[in-house]
Amino acid sequence: MALSGRSRGHFLTLPEELAAEIREETATFRRGFGSVKVTATVTGHNWSTSLFPDSKSGTYLLPVKKAIRTAAGLETGDRVTVHLEVPDSG
Repeated sequence: MALSGRSRGHFLTLPEELAAEIREETATFRRGFGSVKVTATVTGHNWSTSLFPDSKSGTYLLPVKKAIRTAAGLETGDRVTVHLEVPDSG
């Protein structure tokens, strides 16, 4: 996934296959606007957040807060590997 900057923050766009799997596994406990609570890890740095559906791409967006970007040395355009942990319930 590549880190992209938008007017309201920095996001990773999940691959469509992963988004479909998450959509299927979380159908019973998604939150408002279809968001999904997750714990994300990038280069050993983890944080709790939510995935948000993106109607443009048909997938989910993962917000990456500044503290994580700084600690992990991430910049817009960087390709990163993310570990996502989705809880069993909302």
